[in-house]
Amino acid sequence: MIIQALAFYLFAAVAVAAAVMVISARNPVHSVLFLILTFFNAAGLFVLMGAEFLAMILVVVYVGAVAVLFLFVVMMLDVDLVEMRQGFLQYLPIGGLIGLILLVELVMVFGAWITAPEAGAVAGIPILPPDQMSNVEALGRVLYTKYIYLFQASGLILLVAMIGAIVLTLRRREGVRKQSISAQVTLKSEQAVELKKVPSRSGV
Repeated sequence: MIIQALAFYLFAAVAVAAAVMVISARNPVHSVLFLILTFFNAAGLFVLMGAEFLAMILVVVYVGAVAVLFLFVVMMLDVDLVEMRQGFLQYLPIGGLIGLILLVELVMVFGAWITAPEAGAVAGIPILPPDQMSNVEALGRVLYTKYIYLFQASGLILLVAMIGAIVLTLRRREGVRKQSISAQVTLKSEQAVELKKVPSRSGV
């Protein structure tokens, strides 16, 4: 228990410190690197809670894809830091209001979770001892039974978004030769091969 408590405080302290550095670092590249550190420590907290699947998803998806994508975008863009800081005081009141609203919502959520721990069972989430069901199996049962239609609908929405992004970014260039599968299949041998009779002792 002492080792678990020490690991929790270590991961939590580093995660909070890295999260503060994400919004306070002057260099955007450093902010992205601190964001990756925050994700790793949050994954460590998930492992301590026994949610290995969520920890793996956090590392693979957010660290391996999203954070690295942010890093490459920030490095490729010519970001003017002075121009970015010009509107900070202008949007500070509305940003503080939104932060206060989020804080109140978090307090309400944690308060409801502490006062009503049986809410998960009421919602239909299977609660079994850890030796009878792993967290991956529990998530699978919930996603593919109670929320199967919402899960499939989210997949269709992502598919439509991907197709839309491909269509919007597709550009047809004039004068570029492209492969035509139908023309190749219907091509006859007389059209594809031409026999030339070359005289003796002369080049082609």
